[in-house]
Amino acid sequence: MSRVFTGLSVSVDGFITGRDSRPGHGLGDGGMLFDWYGDPQNSDMYRGLVDRVGAIVTGRKTYDDCAGFNGGSPHPTAAMVVLSHRPGPAEFAGSDRQHFATSIDRAIDRALELADGKDVGIQGGVTLTAAIEAGLVDEVILHQVPILLGAGRPFFGSLTRQVPLTLLETVSGSGVTHLRYGIEK
Repeated sequence: MSRVFTGLSVSVDGFITGRDSRPGHGLGDGGMLFDWYGDPQNSDMYRGLVDRVGAIVTGRKTYDDCAGFNGGSPHPTAAMVVLSHRPGPAEFAGSDRQHFATSIDRAIDRALELADGKDVGIQGGVTLTAAIEAGLVDEVILHQVPILLGAGRPFFGSLTRQVPLTLLETVSGSGVTHLRYGIEK
């Protein structure tokens, strides 16, 4: 059965980008949050996450800041569903890897269809928060990088309620600690 999860790199003070994220500069000054990806000591963790994903859900700000992923997806093979009230750019119309939905429920449903039995990953703090509020997320994975960024885009938006988590796994990596939590429903 497919699971819906997020797995984002995050600073110790809770940011998923640095200051000044914008189109063409999606990570702001927080690019070091992803240095662990290329370290061979982290390759099993990275590969395990990549292999489980069948589709990605992302928000429009992340999509725009990343220049529409050049018509593709942040994942090497998975399709992407963009949560947006605006249509996709005409230059990417016809991309079989990009789909658009106007509500979080529709985005997750479409991503589950596209995932073909694999899991659905969510990226972007606002999108993730909407999915948590709707009770659609099963798991939260924090790839915590030992840095204080001081500002940037927070991992989570404002929640209307407390959401209990259960720590499922802690893995120390090279330059990162991987924390996997289940969401209590």
